[in-house]
This record gives sequence, structure tokens and C-alpha cells, in this order.
Amino acid sequence: MADDDNSQEKTEQPSEKRLKESREKGQVARSKDFNATVILLMTTLGLFIFGKQLSIQLASMMKWSFEFDRLVLLTPTMAFERLFFLATKGFLALVPFLVLVFIVSLLAPLLVGGWIFSGQSLQPKFSRLNPLKGFKRMVSVKGFVEMIKAFLKFALVAGVSIVVLRMQIPQLLSLGGASIETAVASGALILLKSFLFICSSLILIAVIDVPFQLYEHSKSIKMTKQELKDEYKETEGKPEVKSAIRRAQHEVAKRRMMSEVPKADVILTNPTHYAVAISYKKNGKRAPVVLAKGKNLVAFQISKVASTHKIPIISVPPLARAVYFSTKINAEIPRGLYVAVAQVLAYIFQLRDKQRYDAKPEILQNVPIPPDLMREAEEDEE
Repeated sequence: MADDDNSQEKTEQPSEKRLKESREKGQVARSKDFNATVILLMTTLGLFIFGKQLSIQLASMMKWSFEFDRLVLLTPTMAFERLFFLATKGFLALVPFLVLVFIVSLLAPLLVGGWIFSGQSLQPKFSRLNPLKGFKRMVSVKGFVEMIKAFLKFALVAGVSIVVLRMQIPQLLSLGGASIETAVASGALILLKSFLFICSSLILIAVIDVPFQLYEHSKSIKMTKQELKDEYKETEGKPEVKSAIRRAQHEVAKRRMMSEVPKADVILTNPTHYAVAISYKKNGKRAPVVLAKGKNLVAFQISKVASTHKIPIISVPPLARAVYFSTKINAEIPRGLYVAVAQVLAYIFQLRDKQRYDAKPEILQNVPIPPDLMREAEEDEE
């Protein structure tokens, strides 16, 4: 029973398939506190950059709004026009500031999680409308932890805000007797200081929340051993996957085989349909070994590599077929072919100039090949 329980624990790192599926569902690590902190920091920066210009325009608008005559009071349309003008001017003054905040709100999610466009996350889930399930989420351990976190964050931000406001009370009270320009400029400075203090508290929250959210997300997408086994069976069992694996394995084996061709002493050919690369160490204890073999295109590639490395290529069709069909790669040739292969090697080794040889020597066209190996080659060829 203990083993069964342990097998259901999510202890395994997620596979590439699980990671891809989670992103498609919109399940990525997110930190709302981090996004809020970045936005507030950029808001504070925007206030620092545009604050002076905003305070001047705001002071001008306030001063102008309090200057009116009886005609404005007696003409409702003029009052409306005056109000519309003030609203338009105020909005235009805030446009650079609002554009900065808007751009930052779009870019902030890129820092943790990135942009994810998932149709599945937009689909309505009617199970969320079930009040019983909603109550269960609220009273669950996770819901309780989230509630405690929210309360602590609120308490920290509220506490910092109260302390900052109490520190600024004397300055705020002194603004009553100041001019509009001075009052607005001082108010903007107080607001900037307040934002800086609040940002400090949010940075502290974000520093804790980001690693926590990354850990929680990593934990949520982990897999059990059984899930990994099932996914492997599902993936590896598909014909197209098996075919792709076989192709990849074949390519790897082919490249490895081709890398052995330069070590060969001679290449036996059919001359075009089959090619066999044979190596023999004179002082070794092993019989001649087949380093590579192939037919058609592979045979052509073997001959091409051999030509590049100036390895003799001899056309002995019966022997080439017999070796091809009777011997595996990296295996010794069968005992029945010792004499025939020895004659070929003797012909190659006695050449003074390896580049000046008969590609189809007459003396090698009737090398002895056992009937059973000859027959096996002919049957396989058919």
C-alpha cells in the first residue's frame, strides 16, 4: 500500500509534452503582486518625469476654473462648454502619463510567465458557478492560505500608507494658506514620496511572491511515475513516432558506419548494387572484419567516401554479394570466405602504388566461394 501511495505522488519533473499542454491551457507562473509593483514603480517614475508639467497645467486649470462672471452662471450652455474644456484639457495633460502606464501594464507580464493566448482559458467553466464547489474552494487549505496572504499584503500596504500620510499631515495642513501653484506642486511632491514608500512595501511582497509562484507552478505541473509511464506508452506507441525513431536510429547508425569507411583496407563492389568495406590487421588475431556495407545509394556513398580517402575499390561481384549477405557490420567474415578474401587482400597489399590498380582484376574473378554462401547470396538478392 505504501508503494501505491508513493507512486501517486507528483515527484517527477514534467515532460516536454506536459509543459506544452500547460502553456496551451494558459497555465504558467504568474505573480499579480509583481505586475502591480512594476506598474506602480513606472507610475511613480511617470509622476517624477511628468509631475512638474502636470502640476503647472493642473494649477492653471484650477485657477482658470475659479474665474467666472455672471454670464457663465446665467448661460447653462457656456457652463457646460467651460466644463467640457476643462475635462478635455485635463485628459490631454494626462495622456503621456496614461500611455506610459498602459504600455507598462502590457509589458509587465512578459517578465514572469510571458504572454499566453489560450482559447481554453477563455472557455466558460460552468462548474465554477456551483456554489458548493465555490464554498469548498474557500474553505480549502489553499483558499485559507490565499486569504491569509491577501490579509497580510493589505495590512502591510495599509500600514505603510497610514504611516506615510501621518508623516505628511503637517505639510498637507500648511497647503491651505499657500498659493494654487505652490499647493499643487507641494501636493505632487507629497504624492511622489507616498508612492515611493508604498512601492518599497510592494517590492518586499513581490520578492517573496515571485519565487513562491514559480515554486507552486513547478509543483503543480509535476507528474507521477505512472503518468510518465502512460505518456511514454501513448507517445511511443504511435506509428508515426515509431517510424520517426527508426529513421533517426537508422541515420545515426549510417553516419557511424560511414565514419568507419576510411579505416578500411579494401572495398568490394558488385560493382554498383553492393559495396562492402573490409579491414584486416596483419599482426592481429582476428579475421578480416566488415566495417561497413550497403546497397544501391548506400553502396554509392561508401564508394564515394573510399575514393576520397584513396582506398582501393575492387569489383568482385560474387564475393561482394557473399560477404554482404553473410556478415554483419563489425563482425568477422565467415570461415568459408577466408581464402577468397585473403586473395583480395594479398592483391591489395602487394601493390606498390595503391592508386594504380585494376578495378576488376582478372585473377580475382574466380575466387573460391562455398556453394552454400553463393546460394544464400543469390536467394537474398532475389
